[in-house]
Amino acid sequence: MVPALIAAALTATCGATIPRGPLPAWRSPGLIGGLGSRYTTSAVDPALAVGASYLPHSSVIALRDGRALLIPSGSETPQILPMRDPQVTAAVHSDRSWLASGQIPGRTAAERDMAARALLDLRLLTGPNGASAASWFGSWNYVWPRDAAFTAAAFMVTGHVAEARRILRFLSEAQNHDGLWAARYNADGTAVADGRRIQLDGLGWVLWSTWLLHETGSDTGDLWPMVRQAADRMSRSLGRDRLPPVSSDYFERSPAGEQAPHRPTLGVSAPILAGLRAAAALAADRGATDRARRWRAAARRLSAAITRWYGPYGYPRSPVRNGNLDASVTFLAPPFAPPSAEMDTAVLSAASKLRLPDGGVLPGQNWPGGRTEAWTPETAMFALAAAASGRSAEATGWLDWLRAHRTSLGVLPEKVDDHGRPSSVAPLGWTDSLVLLALHTLDHQLPRAG
Repeated sequence: MVPALIAAALTATCGATIPRGPLPAWRSPGLIGGLGSRYTTSAVDPALAVGASYLPHSSVIALRDGRALLIPSGSETPQILPMRDPQVTAAVHSDRSWLASGQIPGRTAAERDMAARALLDLRLLTGPNGASAASWFGSWNYVWPRDAAFTAAAFMVTGHVAEARRILRFLSEAQNHDGLWAARYNADGTAVADGRRIQLDGLGWVLWSTWLLHETGSDTGDLWPMVRQAADRMSRSLGRDRLPPVSSDYFERSPAGEQAPHRPTLGVSAPILAGLRAAAALAADRGATDRARRWRAAARRLSAAITRWYGPYGYPRSPVRNGNLDASVTFLAPPFAPPSAEMDTAVLSAASKLRLPDGGVLPGQNWPGGRTEAWTPETAMFALAAAASGRSAEATGWLDWLRAHRTSLGVLPEKVDDHGRPSSVAPLGWTDSLVLLALHTLDHQLPRAG
């Protein structure tokens, strides 16, 4: 009853201001943006989203009554305006001009539509200082180095290099003097002090993303101190078993809950390997031959150790017999590593074991959360691995499933429930980034370091 009354009040007055009270994470099907306000966003009230849609290639919403919902220039609040209002025209033009300044990947109109929405959502989630939030709601509204690194990579491959640079500059300025990053950051660059453990996979992903920026032909000299500190830290951290230290990874849980609590997960080891290879390639191009040699040697030691400790068991999450598989096996496949028949087998095996009956995947066999909800980032990881490994039909299948399970506004959510409905936050930046990378890779293979 209350949503109906709100909707009635809003449709009664032209230019009405939208209430901005808190909404449950799963209820909003997307974000509102507008001209000059791409850094001011608001969740769409579900009552207003019924029968609504984004105007093509914009973050302005066409309501079912024919008016437009946006955040006008200079405003902090969403408003409803006539569709012919100059502010609506200007906002749509701004969004379309930004998209046109780069490339929208995709082989079909439907794929390009998904890609355009993902790009615009990443733009809405990224502030002027490069703080790129995972999503808009509650505990998601922070910057994770891992997620932000992938957002930067997605901006790079779609031609939005300035946005990518801002994200990496933000991460460079947030980096600790010991080369590490906190698990997550506030939008002002301060670390979130909530007791979360360091997540070492972030180091590898930031270095991989920085090297990818270098591969676009951009000058990365200002980011070199960040690379040097992080890669030195990673290369020195390899233990007697030649694996990195134990830490949390994208599962964000205590290592004590793993099958091998005193060994790193593949979700840590594989990104560190990708980061060392990327840092070595970047150092070689800069003429830093000593560091290039040292980091390349560390990468070789780590690669051999991963083969030794994880390989005999099919590359599970923890290096133990009968270890549970998870989506991090894709981090050992292209585009992050050279192609191999062994890794193709491991990736396909993991996908088969993690796939749910209605499509999509669980993050891992031992995932402690809901066992019937598919997670879109992990599903997109398999799409990217398939695209980068030349399995185009498989990649397209994963991407079609993701496209079919967006919100009513066409936004990619974090999860999809067992009834096929989007759940949790929407958009999720990591999913947006991985989908864009996969779509790009279907036609343009990403470079590989090492």
